[in-house]
Amino acid sequence: MSEWLESAIARGQENQDWLAPKRAQALDVLANTQWPTRKTEAWRYTPLRAVERSSAKALDSVSGLTPVAIPNVSAIELVFVNGQFDALQSTKALPMGLTVQLGQDLSADQQAEALRSFSNIKPERHLFGLVNDALAKDVLLVTVIEGIKIAEPLRISSLLSAGAESHTRVLVRLEKGAQLAVIEDVQSQGDSLSTAFVEYDVAAEASLEHYRFALQTGSNLTIGGSHFQLSDKSKMHSTIVGFGSELSRLDTDIIHAGEFADAKLNAMYLLDGNELFDLHATVEHAMPNGTTEENVRGIVADRARAVFNGRIHIHRDAQKTLAELNNRNLLMSNKAEINTKPELEIYADDVRCAHGATIAEIDKQALYYLETRGISKSKAQVMLNFGFINELIDLMPNEALAEWVRPIIRERFAQMEVK
Repeated sequence: MSEWLESAIARGQENQDWLAPKRAQALDVLANTQWPTRKTEAWRYTPLRAVERSSAKALDSVSGLTPVAIPNVSAIELVFVNGQFDALQSTKALPMGLTVQLGQDLSADQQAEALRSFSNIKPERHLFGLVNDALAKDVLLVTVIEGIKIAEPLRISSLLSAGAESHTRVLVRLEKGAQLAVIEDVQSQGDSLSTAFVEYDVAAEASLEHYRFALQTGSNLTIGGSHFQLSDKSKMHSTIVGFGSELSRLDTDIIHAGEFADAKLNAMYLLDGNELFDLHATVEHAMPNGTTEENVRGIVADRARAVFNGRIHIHRDAQKTLAELNNRNLLMSNKAEINTKPELEIYADDVRCAHGATIAEIDKQALYYLETRGISKSKAQVMLNFGFINELIDLMPNEALAEWVRPIIRERFAQMEVK
């Protein structure tokens, strides 16, 4: 076991609050868990040396950190600063039908009920999810009551100052027929380490629109997850946009726990320098008549490394399932690296499933042609690459968010060179 994990376990044992039973379960598993190495399949291409040598530590909430503004998006703000919930920056006047509660402020009966839901959707196999169970303090519970449609998106922002360690946790529950859009966003100033996990319990006929922007770069270490449980006739549409950093790892799990559930997942990552981005996506079809459409695209430049593991598991009773997984990647350098592993595991016999992965290089002749016509190299790269990613941006349900992220991605392209 690493010194870092030993320290995390010791700190978790000090947390004696309403979540103590769940923390104890997580600590018991962690105490018997080996620190991942290159022989650990889930971490085979993502070394954790950066975590072991990290000097980030828990810091008090500091003033001056505010979420990046998103033009033309009026959101309900929930803000964490260095792992602590910031009530002053968070929206106080909530729309009817939406409740946001700190776990520590619940009554004893409410805490007992919340304990039954907490950490049941996120699978136990996620090492840093267990660390988050042990160390997260200000846990938020978000509920949309039955039949209510929340017009404004809910934005969950985690802000970190330089050198800070942060562990944030949110449980979002949509009751029957409810509708909600959620934006997850982590912003770091440098040399930080964060785990940020959100669980979504989507009841029958409810609809969730989800976004996760993992745009932190540089020396930041970010490990997190978004985990979804879908009930009968529920729907979810998730979009993930990721840049690389010294270590950026995201796990997403979609569990079809009801019939006729529909899931769409679109993810895109753009990496440069020596950055690393690791996306693990697992879909569990446990009930019949479910549909999943998963599209993942990446562009990797310089010496950067991308990891994608996409697994779709069709259980024996999940007849009439329709599931598709497509991962397409573009290399802009001979030294860039992409490790992709799409998986289908099927135990039902009446299903329609497909998966595929491609890795290609940028067309250098087309790049040269544009340069000879007076177009700068950076602009030519944007012209050749942007359409590859823009197809997924066009599928984002929130047009204002799409218009906000497009110039950010264009700027990212301009910084990435063909080598």
